[in-house]
Amino acid sequence: MYVYTVFASYLSSSFFAEGEPNAGIYTMAIFAVTFLMRPIGSWFFGRYADRHGRRPALVLSITVMATASGVIALTPTAETIGGAAVVVLILCRLLQGFATGGEYGTSATYMSEAATPGLRGFFSSFQYVTLVGGHVLAQITLLVQQVFLSDAQISAFGWRIAFGIGAVSAVVVLFLRRSMDESLHDDGVERRSGSMTELLTAYPRQLLVCFLVTLGGTIAFYTYSVNGPLIVKSTYADDPMTATWINLAALVLLMVIQPLGGLLSDRIGRKPLLVGFGVAGVLWTWTFLTLLPQVTTPTASFLLLAGTYVILTGYTSINAVVKAELFPAHVRALGVGVGYALANSMFGGTAPLVYEAAKARDALDAFAIYVTIAIALSLLVYVFVLKNRAPTFLDREQEGRAQRQPVGVGR
Repeated sequence: MYVYTVFASYLSSSFFAEGEPNAGIYTMAIFAVTFLMRPIGSWFFGRYADRHGRRPALVLSITVMATASGVIALTPTAETIGGAAVVVLILCRLLQGFATGGEYGTSATYMSEAATPGLRGFFSSFQYVTLVGGHVLAQITLLVQQVFLSDAQISAFGWRIAFGIGAVSAVVVLFLRRSMDESLHDDGVERRSGSMTELLTAYPRQLLVCFLVTLGGTIAFYTYSVNGPLIVKSTYADDPMTATWINLAALVLLMVIQPLGGLLSDRIGRKPLLVGFGVAGVLWTWTFLTLLPQVTTPTASFLLLAGTYVILTGYTSINAVVKAELFPAHVRALGVGVGYALANSMFGGTAPLVYEAAKARDALDAFAIYVTIAIALSLLVYVFVLKNRAPTFLDREQEGRAQRQPVGVGR
């Protein structure tokens, strides 16, 4: 996903006709349309994970991702095959959206179930460590290419190297996942496992809460971590390496502070972090979107991004475990995946496209208000619906297994 956004400007010149005035908007539209597949992927992989285990679902999803990235890396440009190039790109991105839709719910479920009780926030935070790590890797790849290649060379073949690295990295993750332990215990598998009917009839409130918890967080994540770096690239268009260094440094910070947020939530509870993110997001978003394009010194640009990422960590570091704690094991991957994917596809994935459209119409204030309202809606849920340190399904499942464990086992 992040290889696509980091190299978006180079993709525009490769997959659209030369001189196409709307190439930038079209490129972000392809980014947004792939999110339509996320709910379908979350249903398919969530059902599969709840019925057959988290590990095989994660192995399958990363296989699909690796294949799609490899095909994009090898796709001829529009100059060679015309409009077919865009068709191939869209199909591959739809496949990636399908796989990513299943990836989130299943990985959030796995990391929450496999975590040590009392440290679930800490261990679950590593989901976003790896997610942001992908963005960091994409920025490093761009930085290295900017050192050794010209802009014309990056447009010609550099972006292919980036997608190739993404495919190879996914293959490495595939082999690692094949050997990991399964977190779905036998007591979590039953006839109703992975049933959408079961989810909608028995746990509609939890599904709605999952959606609303995600709504503000996902639109903030894409606004801050995708639009933010794109704004920096635009500001330093005449000095692209400076822009890349600023974005890379800020993203590394975002990556390394995730475990700190997770650990803090294990000490004080999840709710204070989410409320802190919600309040700060409501107060800060308009200022961030207004001020960042006007800042022209690297230090100030970095500090703006870094401070915004600290705010964002209140959501990203713990959102996986918060959602996993809402559902019992037999519908956990499905519930987390569907609730997340619906909000993510409607609000998160469309944020870069909506931003570009607002920018083209000189309506960035309206976009800032839109993002602020979305965060405010989630803030209401954080304050009035979520309870701090209340017993969860994960706690009860852990206690049940401990009571059934034979005396002497594990000593």
